[in-house]
Amino acid sequence: MELLRPSSLDELAAVEPGRGAFLAGGTELVPLLRDGLVETETLVDVAGLVPAGIEGTRIGAGATLAAVEADARVPDALREACRLAASPQLRAMGSIGGNLLQATRCWYWRLGYRQCRLHGGDRCLAADGEHREHAVVANDFCASAHPSDVAAALVALGATVCTTRRDLPVRDLYRLPTEEDRRTTTLEPGELLLVLDVPLADASVYLKAMDRKRWSFPLVGVAAVRRGDETTVALAGVAPVPWLDDGSLDAATPLPGTAYKLELARVLVERALAKLG
Repeated sequence: MELLRPSSLDELAAVEPGRGAFLAGGTELVPLLRDGLVETETLVDVAGLVPAGIEGTRIGAGATLAAVEADARVPDALREACRLAASPQLRAMGSIGGNLLQATRCWYWRLGYRQCRLHGGDRCLAADGEHREHAVVANDFCASAHPSDVAAALVALGATVCTTRRDLPVRDLYRLPTEEDRRTTTLEPGELLLVLDVPLADASVYLKAMDRKRWSFPLVGVAAVRRGDETTVALAGVAPVPWLDDGSLDAATPLPGTAYKLELARVLVERALAKLG
């Protein structure tokens, strides 16, 4: 396997788009390589190119979850989402940009079943199989559940992300997979996350239900943000992408084994709104 270490963004731009896989903290990519879920002949080490500092509302995509959690200037919802993500060791290594680009934890995809639609197949195996941890909304084509606590917090906060090519709301970083395009992000080949702009809030909170008290992916995560009289809620673990809640839980289509998630979500939303004051 070839390892490239470009010394600048200009040098990175000269690398053929889509050639290889970006490597920063490695806590996401390395397990995917090990399990054969990502195949590449080239790794592109971008750890030295992606900003890692935190300056006011701007957070470098290379900042570790531990650094974001520890910075008192960061809104509470994002700090708590970082605190509840993974283990201390992983938070010390994993970058916030990498966390946003986590692959699904759906075991059908993780075990490499080629019938899985995210692998290009023609079935969502969760519909007829075990699906306790899967999605309850937007799950007609693919019932995988997005695993990032951090992404839900950033969507609720109305954060934007600067890449090597454009600026866009974090919400627009994601897309629901379709028959024509199985991707769950809108990133193009060779596009790299650089900086997040996270607006301040009057109050914010992140609550999480999980199978263990620590170091577990969300069954349901709820981020709530208040600015003046306006409140925004986003959820993790309920859809194939981080989900901005606009009342859509009332029209949810849970699989038989995921109906409990709706009760969890409603209770957590109620608690989160109460904490906002």
